[in-house]
Amino acid sequence: MSGTLKERSGGQILADQLAIQGADMVFCVPGESYIDVIDGLYNHANKIRMINTRHEGGAANMAEAYGKLTGRPGICMVTRGPGATNASIGLHTAFQDSTPMIMFIGQVARDMVDREAFQEMDYRRVFGEMAKWVAQIDDVRRIPEYISRAYHTALSGRPGPVVLALPEDMLTDIAAVADISRPALAPAIAPSASVMSDLSELLEEAEKPFMIVGGATWSQAAVNNIQEFAEANGIPVGVSLRSQDCFDNRHPNYAGDVGIAVNPKLAERIRQSDLLLVVGPRLGEMTTQGYSLLDLPEPSQKMVHVHPGIEELGRVFLPDLAVNATMREFAKLAKALNPSISPDRESWVASAHSDYLERIKPTEVPGPVNMGKIVSYLNSRLPEDAIVTAGAGNYTVWAHRFFQHKSFRTQLAPTSGAMGYSVPAAISAKLTAPERTVVSFNGDGCFMMLGQELATAMQFNAPVIFIIVNNGMLGTIRMHQEHGYPSRVYATSLSNPDFAALAEAYGAYGEKVVRTEDFADAFDRALASGKPAILEMIVDPEVLTPEKTLSGARAQGEADHPTS
Repeated sequence: MSGTLKERSGGQILADQLAIQGADMVFCVPGESYIDVIDGLYNHANKIRMINTRHEGGAANMAEAYGKLTGRPGICMVTRGPGATNASIGLHTAFQDSTPMIMFIGQVARDMVDREAFQEMDYRRVFGEMAKWVAQIDDVRRIPEYISRAYHTALSGRPGPVVLALPEDMLTDIAAVADISRPALAPAIAPSASVMSDLSELLEEAEKPFMIVGGATWSQAAVNNIQEFAEANGIPVGVSLRSQDCFDNRHPNYAGDVGIAVNPKLAERIRQSDLLLVVGPRLGEMTTQGYSLLDLPEPSQKMVHVHPGIEELGRVFLPDLAVNATMREFAKLAKALNPSISPDRESWVASAHSDYLERIKPTEVPGPVNMGKIVSYLNSRLPEDAIVTAGAGNYTVWAHRFFQHKSFRTQLAPTSGAMGYSVPAAISAKLTAPERTVVSFNGDGCFMMLGQELATAMQFNAPVIFIIVNNGMLGTIRMHQEHGYPSRVYATSLSNPDFAALAEAYGAYGEKVVRTEDFADAFDRALASGKPAILEMIVDPEVLTPEKTLSGARAQGEADHPTS
């Protein structure tokens, strides 16, 4: 603590601690339950921007995207009850995506607890399974302690979200309290020399190693180091779901993404490997293809699992070498390894990259708009540091498959599979890094989840390009219906607004694209507008994925489920 006692209200004490921690943005929907914090932040308006969103889900997703982009906790503030539950989607995303985030919730006064007062909830019970720590600050004098702990908890081990409830009468209490003296730092966890020696021996013995990178605690320097390690040791590299910016996709060792709609050749290559290095990912359902990619609980190949959260090591799969480390520290030491390796690895790496390059060639699809060709165009058109966001749905397959991420933190997308993420994430990215181009991919269903945050983009001058893939249906669910319940399609059709006209109603730029060849000029016009812009892509409903059509899915479903 700094030692100097300052008499202030609880709201002012809290705001002062956020300033000391280096917070520069707060995403919120204002509420009377924490209005004294808002007043405290008024004193820091020159350092901390308050971004008042149109829905708490928007605020929480913006805070999550900020945490993912910067590596520092994203700050979200919401009011009690419905405000908190609206924000839960972003909190859950932060938990599954290992993103540092702190959510502050206004709470009923302390003398009203357990009476089911207006909008009262017990947040320890509500959020206990989707946060690293949930607490309530009942003593105004302990605010600096709680804020410091919240930051340390959000940043330590496997990063994640923290929830702090703030009783409104506590926030108006006056106390003489000393501030914390310095901000929290993310702890570094380095592997031991003996662990790295064991890894070197495993690398020497292997003939067909494969590495999957992803997860949290990366930096550009760590990405550079792990690329050098892979190149020097002849290891092809895949990335876990929505971690494509953890390895330069143009690198000759890059083999593709190991997630939804994985390249069958890539999945088979992983099965054929005799040493699997898992550097960062949790080895969850999507990365392991429903826990079927590797034998359970003991993989057939030798496995090294590197993760910052010690509780994740051995959680599902039994590793031969468990390494508790942050990616920055591991990658730095891995780069220095120099084992004797098999000369056959050169062709092993080359064939993996060749399979990947074949995979990213746009396919032909029904209709006049081909999203594969459009994403491929953006891949060559956008700056190398452009940020691409996506939510959930079949439309994301095109963004993930045909766009090559060239540098770290150019991809913001939820591993939690949450719809509605792309719009608020893109706005957050543009506010956090205004000098960078930001492109947001959305399905028509996904956009409508939190599309009203276009008003936030207008209010705070965040000129994002929002691409909406409009096929008039919830494509992923429709695909599953056609596969499993042919001729029983129900509740997946959508009646949409004119999205280009909707953009204009907000004061943004809007344009429809009905042919692939019209996209480049439309994109240039959207950029030149200097405003948030919607490009509405009118896509044939027949197109489900780059290879699959609706009628083809239906035919397959009817063949698999013949009527009696």
